[in-house]
Amino acid sequence: MKTLIKEIYKGESKHKQYMMKLALLKPKLGVVMKMTTFYLVRHGIKEKAIGDVPLSEYGIEQAQMTAAYLESKLIKHVYASPLRRAKETAEFIGSRLGLPVLIDNRLRERANWGDLAGQTFQEFVDMWERCSKDRQYVPPVGNSSQQAGERLESFAVEISEANAISEIVAVAHGGLITDFLINVIPPHELMQWHPRFIEVQSDLVPECSITRIEYIKGRYHLIQLADITHLKKTY
Repeated sequence: MKTLIKEIYKGESKHKQYMMKLALLKPKLGVVMKMTTFYLVRHGIKEKAIGDVPLSEYGIEQAQMTAAYLESKLIKHVYASPLRRAKETAEFIGSRLGLPVLIDNRLRERANWGDLAGQTFQEFVDMWERCSKDRQYVPPVGNSSQQAGERLESFAVEISEANAISEIVAVAHGGLITDFLINVIPPHELMQWHPRFIEVQSDLVPECSITRIEYIKGRYHLIQLADITHLKKTY
């Protein structure tokens, strides 16, 4: 058994090694490990315009590559933000996996340019940056950074309770994903991924990147942050 475990988890992270050991040994003890894996996908590159805009041509290619990558996973459900760029990304994934796309408003971005009538892009950027620096600030449209993170956390807890041993795809937005991470992952752990995580949070989650979270017994474990290696491969 020891030799088998060593071969299986060779090259994996320490946390993954630990989880794989448990997966092999727990059945012998009659224990089921309740763990929900979330693949938090940021939508593909969108058209450069105000409002609820669709994916760009390259954003569609990104979504297709992401779908091809996720096809090898044991995905149970695909969820998406109601915003068009996220829904379209999720539809490519769902189509490839043979799963319907479930819309959940809690996956919506912290704020979207165009929701506040007459707001210029620079005014939107200034509002966004203020929210990132002051997590309690509630803008005239949308949510505070703290509130947005709590929305995604509420989603994760509810889905985990209904899908205790499952892999879930949630197509959302870069700001929402980092808001969530700052809420649930201790600062010292975030700094292991980037020493200035809080300051540069708006630049950490590129389009169609995948952030993998494992939820175990009420705790979140950040396994992979904004990975884009699948966008460089041909499936």
